[in-house]
Amino acid sequence: MTMKMTLEFQTGQIVSLEHSDKKLYAEVIQVVVSRQLCWVRPLLLIAFTQEPPLIIDLRDASDLLWSVNSFQPALDTEFMSFLSQILVKEPKPEHSFHTKQQLNQFLHEIWQAQKGSSEC
Repeated sequence: MTMKMTLEFQTGQIVSLEHSDKKLYAEVIQVVVSRQLCWVRPLLLIAFTQEPPLIIDLRDASDLLWSVNSFQPALDTEFMSFLSQILVKEPKPEHSFHTKQQLNQFLHEIWQAQKGSSEC
């Protein structure tokens, strides 16, 4: 019996999860090897539906447990350019609920796509 190889992520590493025209950047908190899950802290959700891309600050969002096989290591240069753009803006606490809704919608779309592909 062979196990699928998984990437070995390190605590504190920035990873990304891409679906459609959006990409989630998150920090690895822990990899739960026995369940093939990755515990991550969402940082940014980038929507490439416009130019320049829409950057959604998720640093106040809840942590996630998601399939470790869905994540890719993030490029530091790419992530840092997005992060620097939100750090120069003033924080807007009133948008917290809306940003969490966008994260939930993004995760729901991925879940539906994965569910649909496993039924084929």
